[in-house]
Amino acid sequence: MAYHLGAKSRAELAGVHPDLVKVVERAIQIVTQDFGVHDGLRTDAEQAKYVAAGTSTTLDSKHLRQNDGFGHAVDLVPFINGKLRWEWPAIYPIAAAMHQAARERGVRLRWGGVWDRALSDLPGDADGLEKAVHAYVARRKRAGAKRVLTDGPHFEVLR
Repeated sequence: MAYHLGAKSRAELAGVHPDLVKVVERAIQIVTQDFGVHDGLRTDAEQAKYVAAGTSTTLDSKHLRQNDGFGHAVDLVPFINGKLRWEWPAIYPIAAAMHQAARERGVRLRWGGVWDRALSDLPGDADGLEKAVHAYVARRKRAGAKRVLTDGPHFEVLR
């Protein structure tokens, strides 16, 4: 089934780096799980609110305007039964579509499911990406992390 970006998703892409927009636009064409762009470019005030609420850990987010004038991150959330849902089983097919789209468009990305690797260095299928998340969590715990941040909907340009 072919999906498309709705008006709200397109509005969230305003101000996002054109390379990342191209990847998202390609991903929605090939994905097996519908998604919405929940967040693109954020203001400093929005980011501070997310940090205060504990849904973000940094005031130096790639969602903020970078030196080139664009935001370098998007959050792509599964759209299930008419609602955005933060559910891992539905996130993996989106990550797989972003993997393929980024490869096709020649754009290097980091995925919030596995922060310490480029998305292109991970398996390109949903099952492989799920295993990569589990391996990342295990690596971080072995390194002594008490809490491991995984943010499956988050994708950012690597420079």
